[in-house]
Amino acid sequence: MTNTNSSVDALRSEFGEKIGESMVSCGDTIVFVNAEAALEVFQWLRDDPGQMYDYLIDVTAVDYGVPGRPLEVVYFLYSIERKVQLSVKIALPTDGDLEVDSVVPIWRGADWLEREVFDLFGINFRGHPDMRRILMWETYAEGHPLRKDFPLRGHFSRAEQTRQALHANPEAHYSLEELSIADALGDLPDDMKERLARGERSAIPEPAEPTNDG
Repeated sequence: MTNTNSSVDALRSEFGEKIGESMVSCGDTIVFVNAEAALEVFQWLRDDPGQMYDYLIDVTAVDYGVPGRPLEVVYFLYSIERKVQLSVKIALPTDGDLEVDSVVPIWRGADWLEREVFDLFGINFRGHPDMRRILMWETYAEGHPLRKDFPLRGHFSRAEQTRQALHANPEAHYSLEELSIADALGDLPDDMKERLARGERSAIPEPAEPTNDG
C-alpha cells in the first residue's frame, strides 16, 4: 500500500539503510528504524522543519510470542503543527541485549512510559534518568509480566507471593531521592535508617526454617 505519510520517504532520503520496512495499517503509517540509529532519527523527526513531531503520544512494546521473532518497541509520534501521526518501531532480537537508547532527552514525557516498558517487558533504555520499575514494586522478582513466556499465575506460588508482599521493607517502595528528602526532614523511622545503612532497602527476609516442636 502506498504510504500516506510523507515522512517515510523523507526518512529514507535522510537516513538511507538505517530505515527499514514501512507499511500502512488501519490508516496508520508504521516505519521500522535500526536500533543503533534511533536517537539520531528521533531527534531529526522532532527538530526538522518538515517533520516537527513535537508530541510523543506513547511508548510501548509488543511480544508476539513467536520463537525467533524480535520484540518490538513502538513509539507513537504526533506533529501538532502538521496534524500528522507516525508510528516508529524498533525490532530487538530476543537472543541479544534488549536495549535501546532512551528518548527522554528528546521528549521529557517518555520518562514514565519507558519505565513501564522496562517493568513489563524487560527492555532497558540506555541513558534513562531513573530506570527502575514503575508498576510492580522494586523487590518484585518474578520477571516481566507482559512477556509471552510469563506464566499466567506468575513464577512463584501464591503463598510465596503473599509472603514477599507482607515482608517487603516499606522503603523499597520509595526512590532514593524520596528517602533522602524524608531523612532531611527527620521523618525516617530509626529501623528504616538502620536497614538503609546496611544496604537492605530491597531485601526480603528468607522464609524461616520450620521448627520441630515434637
